[in-house]
Amino acid sequence: MSGAAWHARVECGREVGAGFLVSARRLLTCAHVVRWADRAPVTVTFPGRRELGELSGTVVVHGGWREGAADLGDLAVLELDREVPLTPAVFARPGTERTVPVPELIAYGFPKGYDEGMLASYRALPGPLISDEWVQLEAVTAHGQPLAAGFSGAALTLADGTVVGMVSAVAGARDVRVGRMLPVEVMARYWPDLGELVPTPGHRADARRRLYALVRRAEESGLDCDPNRLYVSAMDAFDPPLPEGGFGSLREAAAYVQWEVPDPAAVARFADRLTERLHAPPDPAPRPATWSPIVVEIDRSGAGADQVTVEVSAYRDGRRRPVGSRRLARGAVRSFVQERIDEAFTQLDPGADELLTFVLPREWLNEPVAHWECGEDDSTPLGCAYPLVVTDRYRHRSGRLRHQLHKKWRRLGSGTGGTLHRVDCGTRERPAGLRKRLRDDAELAGFATPPSAAPEYFEVGLNLPVPVLLWPLRECPGEEGPDGRCSGTAFLDELAASVAGVPPAELPRLVMELRETADAAEVPEEHWARDVQLLWDDPRCFAEPPALLHSPVG
Repeated sequence: MSGAAWHARVECGREVGAGFLVSARRLLTCAHVVRWADRAPVTVTFPGRRELGELSGTVVVHGGWREGAADLGDLAVLELDREVPLTPAVFARPGTERTVPVPELIAYGFPKGYDEGMLASYRALPGPLISDEWVQLEAVTAHGQPLAAGFSGAALTLADGTVVGMVSAVAGARDVRVGRMLPVEVMARYWPDLGELVPTPGHRADARRRLYALVRRAEESGLDCDPNRLYVSAMDAFDPPLPEGGFGSLREAAAYVQWEVPDPAAVARFADRLTERLHAPPDPAPRPATWSPIVVEIDRSGAGADQVTVEVSAYRDGRRRPVGSRRLARGAVRSFVQERIDEAFTQLDPGADELLTFVLPREWLNEPVAHWECGEDDSTPLGCAYPLVVTDRYRHRSGRLRHQLHKKWRRLGSGTGGTLHRVDCGTRERPAGLRKRLRDDAELAGFATPPSAAPEYFEVGLNLPVPVLLWPLRECPGEEGPDGRCSGTAFLDELAASVAGVPPAELPRLVMELRETADAAEVPEEHWARDVQLLWDDPRCFAEPPALLHSPVG
């Protein structure tokens, strides 16, 4: 161990533990060792290089460990007050500690009375991680130094001195000869930067170094790049889908590709996509969403099950201008709407951004209006020609919901989009639980199935002031595809990546672009976005009270 001067002793308040150097100024240790860092100084010394004296350390990364919270996330990164002239630790390949024959692991810690340090010899038990977090350690012999207090944060090394993990839990009594280790792949969950330092099975070292060099370049240049979209664009059908909640940074996404995607080529693909973004011209500034709606309002007529009343209006300068109204058989609605939409455009301001809005009774919400053709001589789907949304007739007329939606949209402003609240296939969540989840902060809710397949969940979403609801028109058959996902899950995964970071006010334009992409695909019917239905409800676009449809009486 004399050649490994990177071993460190860490002291903070009443706690004494170990640590190990991973760069000229950064050191890894356990979060519980520096639990008093907010009220006591952190002091670091290197027993192998006493002439360096005492150094001050600052906690710059914390894994989230809290006392009494199952000890998860027990990792901290310390930044020293100056660089030290020491060669940092070198990491072994993940999992090396559990190969057969199981190798002996050495820890260098600082139990009470041994400020210069002591060595302990342990082996890792093969098998699954405990709580998906720890490897269990057992002493090699019944004698010798146990992992007592003072070993927390110590590197566990192989015979060649490479590091396989860090001691995170030590024995509570001297005759107990077990402990726990955080393996390097778990440590990287809490500190993604570690991925750059660790050799990963199947991934070439040059590909890994290139990936993290690009990530640093993107961070330094302030590149505006959505890590969720980048991940989805780089993965193929057999790679893991976007994890729930997505990624908070490019570095987090890069670490996930390195550790969780088994395809060795995934790192290079992700790096290639990032290179393209770095060399791409900057995105134009987003246009403000100043929509001028053309509204198609459909309701039951009261004159028979097959009869409906249809009214088409256009909004200009905040005022509604009626275009046409008629009572029709359901089969005649499409041609009437096609004609009146074309006429409604003459009522819009020449520079207006048109928004085609279908106000539908609840049983019509899954009507594929985005697939309707523009007209007899134009087969372009309406949803590819214009930003097209639907809304529920009850929501459109409810004074309570319009008031609550006004407040919600004012809070949203022009900010970036929020988290997509998912209602997955086969969910066992009670409708009351969904109501509680969506009531206060939900901006977008995504359903894996159409309204008819989960009416109790859609009723919750429609009767709450959630500004945006999205779902597929086709019901999920429940069968898993080649990638192990059913079509409903795949739809929500793709949707979450597409809407991430997009202001809710811009979603009608985004969904139009997605529909165009699907329509232009080699097999449009197989593209996930072909059947996306967007319920988008901003009462500010409809300054006047909703129009009263003509009565069928008289």
